[in-house]
Amino acid sequence: MNIAVFVSGGGTNLQALIDYEKQHADCPYKIVVVVSDNKKAFALERAEKANIPTAVCSPFAVLGEQAAKAATKEEKRVAVSDAALAVAQTHGADAIVLAGWLTVLSGRIINDFSGRIVNLHPALLPKFGGVGMWGHHVHEAVLAAGESESGCTVHLVDSGCDTGKILVQKKVPVLPGDTPDSLYARIAPHEHEAMIEGVCLLAKSL
Repeated sequence: MNIAVFVSGGGTNLQALIDYEKQHADCPYKIVVVVSDNKKAFALERAEKANIPTAVCSPFAVLGEQAAKAATKEEKRVAVSDAALAVAQTHGADAIVLAGWLTVLSGRIINDFSGRIVNLHPALLPKFGGVGMWGHHVHEAVLAAGESESGCTVHLVDSGCDTGKILVQKKVPVLPGDTPDSLYARIAPHEHEAMIEGVCLLAKSL
């Protein structure tokens, strides 16, 4: 299964996918392109180091500076989503992996890759999902709610936000005195395992 990996930041989950592919001769996926909505994402450097093609699909890159400034949030989402879709199709991607991708996908890409987009979420969905629930916002909400456990979820993407079919979940305890940082540090290693498991599951199901 050829995959396009969509990123926005440091790319630690991308690195886990790169390393697994390199270390396992029977790996069921191949990363064919890395797409970022942020031209400064360190994930792009990780991809280039691994000789994987990259593309930047930020609102400014896609629309141009003037149009991006005038565009609504939804117009930017559709423009970025359409551009990312074109890149994925050009590189022959069978599926899309959202590895810390912050733009909410919108428009044709959801239908064209229906059942073939996976996302990693840093909580146990369906709890603590939805708009605004990303990164430390999620861990803060988990702690504020007094939860006894948290973790991460790999799920299929549909037209909702964090609402698609769950493929893999990893659980960790929430400990007394936890901060968003300490909770994240406990979850992070499991994110890499869950991401690889989820992508491999999808590859074997297609």
